[in-house]
Amino acid sequence: MKIEDAIKSTRKIELHNKSIINLLYTSRFIERESDQLKPFDLSMQQFNVLRILRGQKGKPANLSTIQERMIDKSSNTTRLVDKLIAKKYVERQQCASNRRKVEIFITSNGMKLLEEIDPLVEQTNKRLTSNLSKSELETLNKLLDKLRNDE
Repeated sequence: MKIEDAIKSTRKIELHNKSIINLLYTSRFIERESDQLKPFDLSMQQFNVLRILRGQKGKPANLSTIQERMIDKSSNTTRLVDKLIAKKYVERQQCASNRRKVEIFITSNGMKLLEEIDPLVEQTNKRLTSNLSKSELETLNKLLDKLRNDE
């Protein structure tokens, strides 16, 4: 469906405006379709924090490191970590060598949760991109990277 039809626009939209509207609309579409985390009482942002911590391969992360790697940069990282601690998916410890530094680790419960969720996310991502060929997906990624990099 063309974006004009989706938003029921009756007038011509300038190409640069249409492109941004299409990106935003598609982003919200993907968010709505990605409901595989609901049964786990987990938000997309919390899932992102867990994946970041898993990527640390047992090494601690601090709030700054997590924030830098977040997909949604406007997320309140402290609040997200606190919620994950309450769910026992994450632990927070004071650094032994620097008491002002807080270290954050994923727990074994967090790792088990990711093992359960990963196949569901993979399946959803495949379904959402199934209308595009490998070449089209590569082009899409290249263009999105280019858009963000001001190339």
